[in-house]
Amino acid sequence: MGQRTPFTRMGTCLGLVILMGVAGCTTDGPGPSGQAANRQPEPAYSPEGSWYPAEEYDSSPEQPFVHAAQTPLSTFSADVDTASYSNLRRQLRMGQAPVGVRIEELVNYFDYGYRAPGPDDAHPFSVTTEVAAAPWNNEHQLAMIGVQATRAIPTTEGNNIVFLLDVSGSMDSPDKLPLLKDSFSLLVDGLGPKDVVSIVTYAGSDRVVADSVRGSDHGRIKAILGDLTAGGTTAGAKGLTTAYELARKNFITGGNNRVILATDGDFNVGPSSDAEMLSLIEEQRGSGVYISVLGFGMGNLKDSKMETIADHGNGNYAYIDTLAEAKKVLVDEFDSTMFVVAQDLKLQVEFNPDVVSQYRLIGYNNRVLDDEDFADDTKDAGDVGAGHSVTAFYEIVPVSAKPSGDYMTVSVRYKKPGQQTSQLVQASVPAAAWTATPSEDFRFASAVAEFGLVASESQYQGNASPSHAAQQAKEALGRDPYRLRAEFVELVGQYSQIAG
Repeated sequence: MGQRTPFTRMGTCLGLVILMGVAGCTTDGPGPSGQAANRQPEPAYSPEGSWYPAEEYDSSPEQPFVHAAQTPLSTFSADVDTASYSNLRRQLRMGQAPVGVRIEELVNYFDYGYRAPGPDDAHPFSVTTEVAAAPWNNEHQLAMIGVQATRAIPTTEGNNIVFLLDVSGSMDSPDKLPLLKDSFSLLVDGLGPKDVVSIVTYAGSDRVVADSVRGSDHGRIKAILGDLTAGGTTAGAKGLTTAYELARKNFITGGNNRVILATDGDFNVGPSSDAEMLSLIEEQRGSGVYISVLGFGMGNLKDSKMETIADHGNGNYAYIDTLAEAKKVLVDEFDSTMFVVAQDLKLQVEFNPDVVSQYRLIGYNNRVLDDEDFADDTKDAGDVGAGHSVTAFYEIVPVSAKPSGDYMTVSVRYKKPGQQTSQLVQASVPAAAWTATPSEDFRFASAVAEFGLVASESQYQGNASPSHAAQQAKEALGRDPYRLRAEFVELVGQYSQIAG
């Protein structure tokens, strides 16, 4: 494979101008070092032929290579969000080069066959490691770390859920409020008599349209959802406050208490500042009311703000681009979202400089922690639900081709739900972790990471290419009952058509 020329935004725009007659492109591309520069919010293509400059994405710089002898520790927070993958899918299906790509969310979108802990295991998760050649650089190695949470669902006294729904004028689009209503109807079908549902809407003002309706009253909840219409301005601050008030009023001790915010992302704070909003979310997090965020639509998607809200609120962030994705998030993965088994999960990897010369964490750019944060139990980190897995890759420059000692030690800290003191789990990664014939899951996950390097215009992509990533993924589809892996191969093909 030859060195790939960076796919710049100008190239994207020119291709779309030729194909669709669109004008008004921007020319942001890689900065002088080859790394995508921190840029202003990038425009999203509209099928009507306009460019939306209002979509906003995180601009955290990617992690560089680090010398293990000088800096042996690498620390980051777990992340189980998947929004970046479905948002990338939306962009590619619109014929747009993807922006806002978070590689870890692409990799963690898929399930892998990690061993799940059993009932006799001391901790609610297992740690799996594997090392093989880096697909995009034969002189480097790739270390995969997989954390698999138990699939056993804890007993609960029920779900106390507040739907906080954006019904402002910007939601008046088929891929927004209509899809939102259909999506939440799928969630409602899975609720029972122990569950309680409240609904708060916000536009120019907030409105309580349902208060503590039994989850088994599917018809009533769906009727309320069906009557929602879009109109007015967006002012979400009061709606957020009202949603938390309802969640506290209907609090279920021993249950799951959660606000689910659904919006196209233009979540204006109103009279309060962003800092005040996050302070409110963190305060409620301490009381046991968490918040998850669902993004809908395009044009004014505030991806960075929605991710931040979920991160500070002990929740997850997903982007709903189709009803099939809604089923995946709100039905198939509902237990993973609602039933947290490990809170504030952090990983710290200590590399052996006798074996590893340099290393680089792939993705997790806005999840990196200071090393001293690892043992600080007041430092918030990611929560992992039942059945969730977390996968991380390190690209390694080895001291020699044949390691003779441990590559690294993986340490994991977590809290059991409701506890304030963390527990420590450690696992060494011996030389025997190296394999010339990596597992099917390793090959597929590394193909997703390779594509992520290309799609994010990483300065460390080496010889990565869409065609190689697609071929590697195609040869590692394995058991794919929902065709999610096959769909990934198709998306890489769509990317190649746009890039070409």
